[in-house]
Amino acid sequence: MSDIAKRYVKALTKSVDEKTIELIYNKLKEIVPAFKEKKFRAIIESSDISKDQKVKFLLGLTDLKEPKFENFIKLLAEKKRLGLLPEIVHELNSVIEKNTNTFHGNIVSGSAIAAKEIEEIEKILSKKFNATIKLDNIVSDYKGMKVEVENLGVEIGLSTDRIKQQIAQTILSAI
Repeated sequence: MSDIAKRYVKALTKSVDEKTIELIYNKLKEIVPAFKEKKFRAIIESSDISKDQKVKFLLGLTDLKEPKFENFIKLLAEKKRLGLLPEIVHELNSVIEKNTNTFHGNIVSGSAIAAKEIEEIEKILSKKFNATIKLDNIVSDYKGMKVEVENLGVEIGLSTDRIKQQIAQTILSAI
């Protein structure tokens, strides 16, 4: 995470209340996926397009009429930092999660996990960390299961390959 993005988020969070932070975060979160598009990045990074046009373009993508939001976008444009918006959104998410004591994470597994099992894991982790934990199941080619809650610094993994190795070692040592 960029220290510059953290500084912008820190300044923003000091200037507005928590409700406004969440509003700004939600609107910026809607814009961030566009950064994956070459044409969008070309507009944001172009020196041929004025700062005012970039601001007008970005503000036109949202319906939020919040002066602090508009000033924030203008400041980023003035300082040629619009490209930091994805990092700023990531950092704003961290701040909001810490403020609300509600953290989101993922369970990465080789197959889908039942909703009831996910709820049980959420419940155990919530109790362990004295916070509300919400998890999404991401099915991938990972052999085993891994729980990640980035903003709490939690990563717990169970690899089926490792479990098989440990079972084999246990059997061999018993012989």
